[in-house]
Amino acid sequence: MQKQNHSHFKPERSWCLVISLVGLLGGALFISLFLKTSNNLIGCNNNKLAQEKFLVDNPQQLLLDAILHYATSRVIPQQNINEIRISFDVLKNRTPCNFLVFGLGHDSQMWASFNSRGNTLFLEEDPKWVETILKDAPFLHAETVKYRTMLSEADELVEHYHKEADCSAKKSFIRGNHDCKLALDMLSDEVYNKEWDLIMIDAPRGYFAEAPGRMAAIYSAAVMARNRKGKGVTHVFLHDVERKVEKIYAELFLCRKYLVKGVGRLWHFEIPPSSNVGNSFC
Repeated sequence: MQKQNHSHFKPERSWCLVISLVGLLGGALFISLFLKTSNNLIGCNNNKLAQEKFLVDNPQQLLLDAILHYATSRVIPQQNINEIRISFDVLKNRTPCNFLVFGLGHDSQMWASFNSRGNTLFLEEDPKWVETILKDAPFLHAETVKYRTMLSEADELVEHYHKEADCSAKKSFIRGNHDCKLALDMLSDEVYNKEWDLIMIDAPRGYFAEAPGRMAAIYSAAVMARNRKGKGVTHVFLHDVERKVEKIYAELFLCRKYLVKGVGRLWHFEIPPSSNVGNSFC
């Protein structure tokens, strides 16, 4: 969900994706017009609150803005249409819901519009990138996250997980979990206080040694899913699974037995709460 080089896309492929996205967004708009539900507003400043209230009361406006954006932009989302459709099909059945997205980028308006009556929160590592995206889409709800890991530590962090008691699935907590380096202990209360129905992991950056890597995001998503108290499973979507670290950590914490679908570089997991599966991740 970060800045990306689109030079490898053929023009006709880009236009096909844009047309497909407009179709998906149009379908989401049609569905939203028939939804009768309420939504809890998040706490923020008065201007932001008023803007978000307008979008909650007029969810079709968010969808229309997204359609206009993608119909007129040459920049396309990072995921391809087949990968996007996996999450879209789940959102279509679950919205309005709580949707947590690791990463903020060119696809963020799309995700927010698919869940136009729900709560969609984006977690992004780069403050300047947050400013860039919100300049054109100020209605998106995003927070900056400072990760305490690096991709070069991926192997070491697996060993740390096995040795550190506070990382164990039996304890399963991330708020205030300073001893487990994989726990995202620096997030806002909003992240900790909500139960997330869907979690998309498409960030932070994980393609060079000094990048944060997605180890902590994967681990913390697994813990959030295990701690669910509400009905049903937590849907977790992991992108870039062709990469070594994403694959290893998915197998370790999200679990092959919970993998329900995979298309291209995206895996979809349905993770039950720990009350149903015991004291181990997998």
